Amino acid sequence: MAEPERIHAVPVRYPGRWISAAVVVVLAAMVVNALVTNDKFAWPTVGKYLFSEPIMRGVGWTLILTVASMAIAIVLAVLLAVMRRSANPVMRWVSWVYIWFFRGTPIYTQLAFWGLISVLYPALTLGVPFGPALFTFDTSVVFNATRAAIIGLALNEAAYLAEIVRAGLQSVDRGQSEAARALGMKEGRILWRIVLPQAMRVIVPPTGNETISMLKTTSLVLAVPFIYDLNFAQAAIGNRIFQPLPLLVVAAIWYLVITSVLMVGQYYVERYYGRGFDEHAPTKGRRGSRQGAINAAHTTPEIGPTDDMGRPAGGGV
Repeated sequence: MAEPERIHAVPVRYPGRWISAAVVVVLAAMVVNALVTNDKFAWPTVGKYLFSEPIMRGVGWTLILTVASMAIAIVLAVLLAVMRRSANPVMRWVSWVYIWFFRGTPIYTQLAFWGLISVLYPALTLGVPFGPALFTFDTSVVFNATRAAIIGLALNEAAYLAEIVRAGLQSVDRGQSEAARALGMKEGRILWRIVLPQAMRVIVPPTGNETISMLKTTSLVLAVPFIYDLNFAQAAIGNRIFQPLPLLVVAAIWYLVITSVLMVGQYYVERYYGRGFDEHAPTKGRRGSRQGAINAAHTTPEIGPTDDMGRPAGGGV
């Protein structure tokens, strides 16, 4: 019997892919050439001030503002989201008004008001309404520039994060909370042990984006005024040496570096909470998955021969 002729498979060619790739490479080379060869960017000045002391101090303060503001905002956001889901109408109304106000006014305006808090209220008192005061605080001492900047950023960010957290909580099936209540679990324990861990899969990605946005929003704290952040540091040096453009490049480079680090951290956090949902997030190690498959093969019962209807041969239902 003659051997059948072998099939000579020819891979499908996609010339459009190579053409589009070549166009992108050429455009990227043109952008790099425009950046490198333009003397107005003053790259020697950029290298001189990239690691200077004022710039590094500004980077440190920018990170402090970002981390502190996001930490406070996350706590407030969870509280506001729980209040929005509360059966108490007063709690729901207070949460809604808070979110409405801080999302409806510009962050720069809010920071300006926090900078003027000592002018609006020279002293804050705690006591009985329309009655005697128990404690009195000097506003100019309590709300210095650093605290005012952190509080202003945190209160504004909490309004946006509250809606993110609420969406994450709503993504968890109500049946799980009902089952936990049937087992006698309290509402707080249900929230922290059952609902919130599952909601993190929905909460983490937009929260990571908000963190990156917060990093860049810290450039507005001059409205407080706070004069130690990265944006103020580069502006001060640029005005002093009459070269604002190279210092803007310095600030842009540092913002890009910090954003890149935050994006890497966000990726791993999303991967952790996306286990079992994201196809790119392994639920177990390769060794554990292989062992699980072997165990499943050993424990699966053998059905044996079947008839035309798919039932075991020899009778039975």
